[in-house]
Amino acid sequence: MEPISRIAERLGVEDEHLIPYGRYKAKISLDAMKPPEARTGRLVVVTGITPTPAGEGKTTTAVGLTQGMGKLGRNAVVTLREPSLGPIFGIKGGGTGGGRATVIPDDEINIHFTGDAHAVGSAHNLLAALVDNAVFRGAAGDMDATGIRWSRVTDASDRALRDIVTGVGGSNNSPLRETRFDFIAASEIMAILALTSDLDDLRERLSRLVVGWTRAGEPVTVDTLGVAGALLTLLRHTVMPNLVQTQEGQPSLIHAGPFGNIAHGCNSIIADRMALGYADYVVTEAGFGSDLGFEKFMHIKARQSGLIPNAVVLVASARALKWHGGALRRNLAQPNVEAVVAGGPNLAHHVGIVKSFNLPVVVAINRFNNDTPEELAAVKEIALAAGADSVAECDGFAQGGAGATELAEQVIAAAGGSPQVAKAEFTADVRRFQDDPVALRQSFPNLHPEIVAASQGNWLLCHAQVGHYADHRLVEGAVQSLLGNQQDITLLPEDDVGDGAKAGPRLYATGNLHSDADGIANHPLLVLGLFGYFGNHTLKFYPGQGIEHYLCRGSHLHQKNVNFIHDSVNLHNGGIDNLQDFRSRLYAVAR
Repeated sequence: MEPISRIAERLGVEDEHLIPYGRYKAKISLDAMKPPEARTGRLVVVTGITPTPAGEGKTTTAVGLTQGMGKLGRNAVVTLREPSLGPIFGIKGGGTGGGRATVIPDDEINIHFTGDAHAVGSAHNLLAALVDNAVFRGAAGDMDATGIRWSRVTDASDRALRDIVTGVGGSNNSPLRETRFDFIAASEIMAILALTSDLDDLRERLSRLVVGWTRAGEPVTVDTLGVAGALLTLLRHTVMPNLVQTQEGQPSLIHAGPFGNIAHGCNSIIADRMALGYADYVVTEAGFGSDLGFEKFMHIKARQSGLIPNAVVLVASARALKWHGGALRRNLAQPNVEAVVAGGPNLAHHVGIVKSFNLPVVVAINRFNNDTPEELAAVKEIALAAGADSVAECDGFAQGGAGATELAEQVIAAAGGSPQVAKAEFTADVRRFQDDPVALRQSFPNLHPEIVAASQGNWLLCHAQVGHYADHRLVEGAVQSLLGNQQDITLLPEDDVGDGAKAGPRLYATGNLHSDADGIANHPLLVLGLFGYFGNHTLKFYPGQGIEHYLCRGSHLHQKNVNFIHDSVNLHNGGIDNLQDFRSRLYAVAR
């Protein structure tokens, strides 16, 4: 591991802009940010197919690709989200890659790092205390305890904190009310940190956070309470991106960590802009599959940053396709070309998602030791038939950059278009789904016309969902097709649901989708059943201006689809009885 000063020097960051946090990590001052006309790097986004318990290896592939570019003599930087302690101490583990394709020091990155998450948690909880105090002192206008909508946060998976009562102990304590704890990664402050452009922008966004509602239904904001400066005091260092390195010495900027299921699941705009001013290629990652993280990258992050990907890497594996094809997890290491082919529609669907944006897509086959040549050939054939521009095997986990040079070569070829300096705005050749009211209507036919119109204006529409669909084997397109047939969707005013940021991520919680403190189960990630997903048709809005926000909410599927699901998988009698039939029928619905 090299001293961080040497990594910064190699990147071209002057020593005066480096703020060391020990020997191997540092923050970079925003004074080092180059102007837009000097950001000549090319942006590559890594996404994946539908997540499975086996994992697709997006972060490992992103790091390996960056190291592979280094082997080819290219100046590359990888930009990633900060890991969250909940998954680290749960099942998923850390968020620094794996094997020989890891960002280091991984132990410090995963645990505490430079303190950004703690600062976000402190600011969030300070605001909660200030809100309670304002109501207690009568300094919140017409808002009483029942109007408070700002929760508290923790970074631990603690089911006891999901729903709590605060203010007990007598009249001298804060108002007695029901509330909850969310994860720090689910905090609106974390999400807007990832979308902000500088300290002034962060203060403006903080000022517009909605913390509750008056009896008359008027919003109460941070600006109303006059506490934006206090929050900014805790957050002033968090806007600076964190510099670390890959195992092979390439620079890595790790900054901000919003959840991918309810927020937009991407690293910060600041980190990407910083890296594009110094590197030839910037490799970043969008959380979960392309139907979730990449869609949000394009519709939320890219629209706010103006940075358009030059190429997209879609990570898949023979193991994952076997899982989607019906193979049991304990049998994924066994050769099964038939299961790979059966799971192929999932990969084809995700290739189609990326291609719908008119962007070049390179499918990266994350290779495992037990993959057979026949299985790898089947994955390649499926990807090319679905319209992928190229396919490359990647073995960054075992070989580091040497195992990712083929992928690097193909990504460099695919990203050969104009650098970011020539793509500061969306161009006509990049299709934005939310700019197309016809396509939006086709996917969500029961959306209110005002919502469809808003998605072409200042609002950014974000579909919040769990990352593991049913038993982890369903393409999201099939689920969306079923959801699109709901008949009992209603529009609810904002004060009937959860509240969040006016100028940043905005979650309207429905069903059982949790942003609050999760519980630790014997087998977490394996208990999300069909109704755990279907009941969570949640929409999120990223409003530009104004306070007129609505929720499109459906409590049930159309009855014929509910009956279809009951008939196919016998949910009431203990789970999936006929997976092959269920999968094929869902794919038929998707098509």
